[in-house]
Amino acid sequence: MPVTIPANAVPVSVPMTTTARTFSPTGQKNVLVLGAGLALLAALIVAGVMWGRTPDYKVLYSNLSDKDGGAILSQLSQMNIAYKHADGGGAILVPSDQVHEARLKLASQGLPKGSTVGFELMENQRFGATQFQEQVNFQRGLEGELAKSIQSISSVQSARVHLALPKQSAFLREQQKPSASVILNLYPGRTLDRAQVAGIVHLVSSSVPDLPMKNVTALDQHGTLLSSVTDGSSLGGLDPDKLNYIQQLEQGYIRRVTDLLEPIVGRNNVRAQVTADVDFSVVEQTAETYKPNVGDASVRSSMLNEANSAGGAGGQGVPGALSNQPPPNPTAPIQGASGTPGQPVNAPTNTSGPGKRDVTTNYEVDKTIRMERRPVGSIKRLSAAVVVNNSRVVDSEGKVSLQPLSEADLAKLTTLVREAVGFSQTRGDSLNVVNVPFNVEEKVVASELPLWKQPENISMAKEAGKALALLVGLLVLIFACIRPAMKSLSARRDPIPPIDLNGPLATPDAIYSPGMQMAQLPTTSTNNQLQQVRQLAQQNPATVANVVRTWVNKDG
Repeated sequence: MPVTIPANAVPVSVPMTTTARTFSPTGQKNVLVLGAGLALLAALIVAGVMWGRTPDYKVLYSNLSDKDGGAILSQLSQMNIAYKHADGGGAILVPSDQVHEARLKLASQGLPKGSTVGFELMENQRFGATQFQEQVNFQRGLEGELAKSIQSISSVQSARVHLALPKQSAFLREQQKPSASVILNLYPGRTLDRAQVAGIVHLVSSSVPDLPMKNVTALDQHGTLLSSVTDGSSLGGLDPDKLNYIQQLEQGYIRRVTDLLEPIVGRNNVRAQVTADVDFSVVEQTAETYKPNVGDASVRSSMLNEANSAGGAGGQGVPGALSNQPPPNPTAPIQGASGTPGQPVNAPTNTSGPGKRDVTTNYEVDKTIRMERRPVGSIKRLSAAVVVNNSRVVDSEGKVSLQPLSEADLAKLTTLVREAVGFSQTRGDSLNVVNVPFNVEEKVVASELPLWKQPENISMAKEAGKALALLVGLLVLIFACIRPAMKSLSARRDPIPPIDLNGPLATPDAIYSPGMQMAQLPTTSTNNQLQQVRQLAQQNPATVANVVRTWVNKDG
C-alpha cells in the first residue's frame, strides 16, 4: 500500500560508501587539492635539495683580456668544471673547492697568457728567419719580459716598454747608448712614490746592456713624467730626502719634549712644536796663511862673493911646487866663529888691498794651509713652542679641579725643555713655554652597531631566512592543503542506527516521525545493521525506495 510521509518528517541519514564519496563533486575537489599539494611538496623538497647543494663560487681570475678569457672558458669546459661570470664578465668564478685545482691545471697549459709576450717568441722561431727578424723578435721578447716584471708591482695594472737599441759599430767613436721608455697604467687610486719609480728605472737600466739610468723615461697613463722625481735637481732644489730629513728632525725634538714632560704633567696634557732651520749647503774652504818670522829665523840658504881689485899686492909665498897645488874644497858654513853670516871659520881674511864682498842670505817663511768642510744638514736655528695644561688638584673631599702652574713649576719645565732640545743662545734659538687650560671636547662615544645591522649577521640571517621560508612553506603545504584533503577523503559518517523490525521504528510512519534524531538511536555492530537494513528492504521496499529517492534529491 502507498506510504504517506509527513511534511515535517526528519529523514534518517544513511552514510554513503567510499566510492560514492570519491566520485562526488566534493570528493573530486579534495582529490585535486591533494594532488596539487603533493606536487608542490615534491617541488619544494627538490628546490631545497638543489639549494643546499649549490656550491659557493669564488673568483678564479679577474681583469682578463677577451682572448685569455675565451681560452680559459674553453679549457674549463673540457675539464668539466662549472663556472659563471661576474662584474660584467670581468671575472670568472668557479666553485670554491676547485679554485686551486683549476689554477694549477690552467697554469700547466700556460693560461692565462696575458696580453704581453716575452721570450716565448723565440720558441716558435721558423727555419730560415733572417738576422733582422731574429733581432726584432729578441727585442720584442725583452720588452715583454720587462713589462711582465714591472706588472708584478702591486700598484701597476699594466705596462709597456719600448727599447731603442742602436746598431753596434766597430768604431768606438760611433758608439751610441741605448734608451728606453716605460708607460705605466696604474690602478685607480694608486700612486708610485719616488723609491718605486727609481726601482723601475734601475730595473730597466740593469736589464739592457750599456743603458744608463738617465736614458730611461717613465710615464703614467695621464702622461705625467715620473722619472724626473729620481733627480733632485729637477725639483728646483726641493729634494724629497731633505724634506724627510727635516720632518724626522723636528719629530725627534717633539718626541723628546713630550716624553720628558708627560710623566710630570700627565698624558695628553702637553703639546709641542719645533721648527728647524737646516743648512744643506756644501762648503769646502782652503786657507793659506803667511806669518812674519818670530824669534830666530830659519835660514834656507846663504851665498858669499869676494873679489880683489887689480891694483893689489903681487904674488906672495914661496915659489915652487906648493904654489902650483889646486885650492882645497871650499866650505860655506851658515855662521862663522866671529858671528858674521857667510864667513868661513878658517877662511883667511884678506886685508891687503881694496876688494868687493857680497853676502846673500835666504830665510824660511812661515806658511799655514787649512782645509775646512762643513757638515751637510747642520742646524742653523731652532724655534720651539710648548703648551702645558693646568695641573690636576684633588682636595680632601676627593674633588678634582684644574689649577694653573706656579711660576717656579713653569720655570722648571722651561729648563727641562731647553736641555731636551739643546737650546743655544749663540745660534739664535727661541723657546716659549706657556701654561693655558686645554679646551678638550667631550668624546662622543660611537654607538655600537646593532646586531641586526652587522654585515655578518645580515648574511647569516639571509641564509637562515631561506631555510626557514622553505620549512614554513613545507609545513603550510602539509597542514593547510594535504592533511585536510586526506581527512576529507578518509572521513566516515556515523554508522546506521539499529532498526528494530518488531519495534515502533519498523513502520514507515516511525521512520519519518517528527522530531526523530539520529543520536536517539542505539548503536550496534555494522553486521547487525546491515542485516536489519536487508530485512527492512525485504519487508518494506517502498520505505527504502523513498529513502534512496531522498538521497538522490539532496545530492548525497
